[in-house]
Amino acid sequence: MQSAFDIPWFLYLCTGLGGLVLGSFLNVVILRLPKMMTQAWRQECCEFLEQPIPSDAQLNLAFPGSHCPSCGEALKPWHNIPLVSYAVLGGKCAHCRTPISLRYPLVEAVTAILWVAAAVSFGPTAMLLGALLLIAALITLTSIDLDTQLLPDSITLPLLWIGLLFNIGGAFVSLEQAVIGAMAGYLILWSVYWLFKITTGKEGMGYGDFKLLAALGAWFGWQALPLIIILSSFVGAAVGIFLMVVKQRGRDVPIPFGPYLAGAGLLCLFFQTELTGLYLALTGLT
Repeated sequence: MQSAFDIPWFLYLCTGLGGLVLGSFLNVVILRLPKMMTQAWRQECCEFLEQPIPSDAQLNLAFPGSHCPSCGEALKPWHNIPLVSYAVLGGKCAHCRTPISLRYPLVEAVTAILWVAAAVSFGPTAMLLGALLLIAALITLTSIDLDTQLLPDSITLPLLWIGLLFNIGGAFVSLEQAVIGAMAGYLILWSVYWLFKITTGKEGMGYGDFKLLAALGAWFGWQALPLIIILSSFVGAAVGIFLMVVKQRGRDVPIPFGPYLAGAGLLCLFFQTELTGLYLALTGLT
């Protein structure tokens, strides 16, 4: 008997709606996880220094409930409908009419679009489940890195292990390629970091970048690492030059590298075969 998920339109509908709902939750993670990390670090420092621990209200992903960051008014359930509420409210808080960041509906829409694209590419398979998890993680990491220049271990490390788990059965690559990819991904950027630091005395990137590339290596194997590095470096350099020329930003202003790694990872998820063929053709390695 044919299941409902074997019907393409039903699969696309489910992934689209699921992407909208999850995108709404990802907005909560993007906003609160860095604050939770800061709160935990402050408490750890106080414990180490044997100082009183701040009595701040504990923040987590469930508490406090959704509220306007400007007026603090709790949001009603109908204020949290993905995309719809933003459009109906005109992009403003229902209580104080303060403009709501465009990023909220953007994250919801991008998550839904990429989830549907994954459903089209992989169909009702184990690869689809892996792709949905990877997309959600990369969107979250990109947004957090843009805001805070942090790539939380609570996302990058599970992402690495989940990639290896999916590849036990060879969902994307063989387990051997995935393990080598995880090790090589970390060591490549770790080596670049120390070479740059020894040469210039400055830190060129954070440890979160090493872990993210290791995670992508665990998902796509060591063969994909040159392509990911080239794509992310090219786009990162182009954006950096643009900011220096147009925005008059100095060379010493740090630019997060995580979003470019994440973008390259998404390109590999959907177009790895085509991009690898193009890369080999351009370098004459075919």
